[in-house]
Amino acid sequence: MTIRHKNYIPDNIEVIGANANNLKNINVDIPLNSFVAITGVSGSGKSSLAMDTIYAEGARKYLNALSTYTRRRITQMGRSDVKNIKNLPSTIALRQRPVVPSVRSTVGTMTESLNILRLMFSRLASVVCPNGHRLDPTLKISEVMDLPTSDEDMGMMTCPVCQAKFMAFSAEDFAFNSDGACPTCQGTGFLKEIELDKIIPDQSLSIDEGAIRSWNLPGRTLQKDIIKELGVRTDVPFKDLTAKEKDIVINGKEQKKEILVPTKTGRSFRLNALYENAIAAVKNSLKSTKNENTLTRLERFYTEKTCPDCHGSRFNPKLFTNELVGKNIAEVSQFTISQLQDFCQEIMDWLPDDMKSLGKNLTNELLDLLSPIVDLGLNYLSISRAGNTLSTGELQRIQLARTIRNQMTGVLYVLDEPSVGLHAANVAGLIKILRELVRLGNSLIVVDHDTSIIAAADYVIEIGPDSGADGGRVITQGTVEEIEHHPDSVIQPYLTGKADIIKHQPTEVFKKGTISIQIGDRYNIHDMTAKFSKESLNIVSGMSGSGKTTLIFESLLPALQAKIDGEKLPKFVKSVDNADIKNIVKVDSVPIGKNVRSTVGTYTKILDHLRKIFAQTSEAKAKKFTPTYFSYNNKQGACPNCGGTGVITLDIQYLPDMVQTCPVCHGNRYKKEILDIMWHGKNIAEILDMSVKQADKFFQDVPQIKNTLDVLINIGLSYLKLGESTPTLSGGEAQRMKLVTYMKRSQKNQLFVFDEPSVGLHPKDVGVLLDVFNKLLKRHATIIVIEHDLDIISNADYINDLGPEGGVNGGKIIATGTPKTVANNSASLTGKYLKEHLKLFNQD
Repeated sequence: MTIRHKNYIPDNIEVIGANANNLKNINVDIPLNSFVAITGVSGSGKSSLAMDTIYAEGARKYLNALSTYTRRRITQMGRSDVKNIKNLPSTIALRQRPVVPSVRSTVGTMTESLNILRLMFSRLASVVCPNGHRLDPTLKISEVMDLPTSDEDMGMMTCPVCQAKFMAFSAEDFAFNSDGACPTCQGTGFLKEIELDKIIPDQSLSIDEGAIRSWNLPGRTLQKDIIKELGVRTDVPFKDLTAKEKDIVINGKEQKKEILVPTKTGRSFRLNALYENAIAAVKNSLKSTKNENTLTRLERFYTEKTCPDCHGSRFNPKLFTNELVGKNIAEVSQFTISQLQDFCQEIMDWLPDDMKSLGKNLTNELLDLLSPIVDLGLNYLSISRAGNTLSTGELQRIQLARTIRNQMTGVLYVLDEPSVGLHAANVAGLIKILRELVRLGNSLIVVDHDTSIIAAADYVIEIGPDSGADGGRVITQGTVEEIEHHPDSVIQPYLTGKADIIKHQPTEVFKKGTISIQIGDRYNIHDMTAKFSKESLNIVSGMSGSGKTTLIFESLLPALQAKIDGEKLPKFVKSVDNADIKNIVKVDSVPIGKNVRSTVGTYTKILDHLRKIFAQTSEAKAKKFTPTYFSYNNKQGACPNCGGTGVITLDIQYLPDMVQTCPVCHGNRYKKEILDIMWHGKNIAEILDMSVKQADKFFQDVPQIKNTLDVLINIGLSYLKLGESTPTLSGGEAQRMKLVTYMKRSQKNQLFVFDEPSVGLHPKDVGVLLDVFNKLLKRHATIIVIEHDLDIISNADYINDLGPEGGVNGGKIIATGTPKTVANNSASLTGKYLKEHLKLFNQD
């Protein structure tokens, strides 16, 4: 059939005059019905083009087609800073970092497979009447479930054996976040209990010596004085107290006691103080505090135990009478996705003939839902796996699977770093899915740094050449072959193997000490012994779900912290050698600060020094302006119109909220009288508008500020402005910012742990990150990095490679040693890809 208008269908999305963030009024044509990769160094403007321009405008135009009533109930994006975008399809975006699920989320709820399982257990299952008679599967259950809600017989069954009437369980009854929750744990699967050993870890200490740790919490320091009034000795080891004295400390009732409290002047006053026993001090602190640091301290007194009634399944045990092929919903929830696929056939073989049609309908629905999840390499996940224990890569692939399973056509998909958290082997499966999206008639824009994804694209757009103000331009565009021969391309040497990827000179491992741990049973790890070299770059690699997080964050770090604090090791840890490590620093890529009030200047304490400098000027002294006046977070200095944020938000009903520059301070955040104060010809707002590089020259003679600026430059953040909002920083920028305070002093006996620090980093930026690692190592730090990036793995001193796969097929150390040793280990999947990588860059 000839389609008359086919010749007029556009070939490209035309972006005209894009200016979002640091984009320089760019014009670019993006091929439709193609796999297009957008790349560039961190902060170059990739996401500004893909997410803040193309996706924002696509989403806005789509939402504008909806009714005003509907739009008022949807979070909308504002108009993007672009003159025009032509030929833009309906747009769907997948963000770089999916929101971490709540404690109530599982793989089953996130993939929606549990919704279908709930239907299966309510409609297809064998049920039991109140008198214990088991009924074979019957269509009668579906019939009574589908009666009108006004019908009193809705859901009511009659036992054919004893004629007893009973209410069959509905699909809603099987929801552990609703009616089906275990009454003991409220559907969480675990109970949090205070552990006395954590409150009194060392009974050889006396109360005066701090034996009761909960009495060191804020507001509890008087408990030592009160307990004396209750007749308990405080100067003898806790273990030597009588049973009665111990009971008063641990379980004593709350009561008021009058005590003498000394003051700094040497006088005393009488105080009628409330006694809180060692356990009550923790419980009451938890009720009354909102301080994050205090909450973290309180968590250390608690331990999580599997719910004794539902055994961690989250479901009300009364639901376990319903069975499919002899298994209840708790047992089926323990299945991996692969096992659940096989179970569907078992259900069909088990059902009576008159129920096979209904069974086929539900099992096919479940299989269709599971298929893309398996294609993305997540077949090892169990349905009951808690969502907040999944890695970033696993979360993103679940998000992607939900998006693609509908097999729509004519859609523009915008993916922000889909390779985040993916092993090289998983990236191959991801590329297959991406190509399938295009084959179905969709357009695809992928923002990514992974060279294998870029190499697989039909078309590449490179933004740069550098970050911040030095970026925001299209420096190259074309096919992969054209990019590989383009002299201006920044990614080109990483595609062709011409770049120098080795930035770290190997050290002699275990020379300065060995950190080791022996783990019993924890998730998929069973009897594992792992070791790490002190004052070296240690890498933990392996497939998603292979046990990397369990080894480091669930086992090693809690065990080391317990050793540092003199507490008992976690029960599943058999032994640990901390090699005299005194402190642990966890560095992640979570954004810094929660709102626009947190800036580079405030986070690095540069603003604190600035405020003191301005307060010392003669004009400030004449007006009695103290350092407080030069903070935009205090009413003395903040613009009264915007409260020191520099912007105001306008609610315009069914249209998106409008954020505009404050018309009073023009975005400077301060009152006019504060901006009248000058230091070296600049007011404080003008200084905050400087880049780190500009400020470094300006503060040449102010060592307190210059030293910090030098560190920022050394870790590759010279382009950031001092007044730049920290929540807007990329993951890689946030990580490096967190290291600023550690780059100025010795880090001996400090352990730095990085969780996928390559997130959001261009291969060129990975080189900068490796330079940062080198600086920490020169200061005698010990570094452990969980990582998939082959450039970082290639620079390791020592590797622990886990696998061989994920889930039940993981949890073992497959290979250890230097990069070349692991690359030549045929049992290691990481080694296979590492060998190819080293060969490409002539490092084999």
